[in-house]
Amino acid sequence: MKRHGFINDLFKYRTILLMLTPAVLFFLLFAYVPMAGIIIAFKHYDYAGGIFGSAWNGLDNFRFFFESGDAWRITRNTALYNIAFIIVNNVLQIFTAILLFEVGGKWFRKITQSILFLPYFISWVVVGAIAYNLLNFDIGTVNSLLRGIGMEPIDIYNTPAYWPYILTIVSAWKMLGYGTVMYLAAITSIDTEMYEAAEIDGANVFQRILKVTVPNLYPTVIILVLLAVGNIFRGDFGMFYNMIGNNGVLFSSTDVIDTFVFRSLITSNDIGMSAAAGVFQSVLGFTAIMLVNYSVRRYDKDRALF
Repeated sequence: MKRHGFINDLFKYRTILLMLTPAVLFFLLFAYVPMAGIIIAFKHYDYAGGIFGSAWNGLDNFRFFFESGDAWRITRNTALYNIAFIIVNNVLQIFTAILLFEVGGKWFRKITQSILFLPYFISWVVVGAIAYNLLNFDIGTVNSLLRGIGMEPIDIYNTPAYWPYILTIVSAWKMLGYGTVMYLAAITSIDTEMYEAAEIDGANVFQRILKVTVPNLYPTVIILVLLAVGNIFRGDFGMFYNMIGNNGVLFSSTDVIDTFVFRSLITSNDIGMSAAAGVFQSVLGFTAIMLVNYSVRRYDKDRALF
């Protein structure tokens, strides 16, 4: 019997579709089905009525969120931190990948990659403990060294101005190996004949990097930045919570949407307002990725995500 159209495609690509099924089911169950919970943001949630039985309250949860005075602060912090992470992390990762490709031999490159990748697997709980033992005012290693050389200790955990720099450095340290491996893979996939042609033309190592390596990294950089922009309004809860905890002194410069939502649930038990903050976060993220993807598409549609 001859198959036509959609049925024919299902039969023809049955093996590939079967391999794709677990991923599709995963996203359906854990990304799309839970979206029904968005309605909590528009309800006065009570445990007796549950998600669908609670009374509707319109936009009251959003109104409370914005009138609380926290919306602008946590949105600003979330966006600025992620912009800093995107810029600093990508620059360091590209630089390290190029350095390993140009300088390191095969074994040196493998060993260095493994060492750089190690922090990526360290839990944020452990990183937070390490940071506390380094930066604590009384027993921290940094202040112990400062006292040892006759300098005044620094009360880092009570000084919000230090933390944008500390968190950016910690993020760069933890993500350096992961990004370096991706960029190094992109560099090694560049046609070697391009490098040979550049050498024949008399290009030195810096000229080869600027004229061959960097231009060929543009597609990878654009894709990774676009994916990162999609999460620009989503703070890394593990990092911010384990590095800062419930230290209210630092909230002015470190509080992000994710930690705000968590504290709202823990302290006030206001599920509706927490859900409203989450919906607000998702809308901002969706808007950001659409705008950036549109901008990239206007410049070069082949490099856009869609």
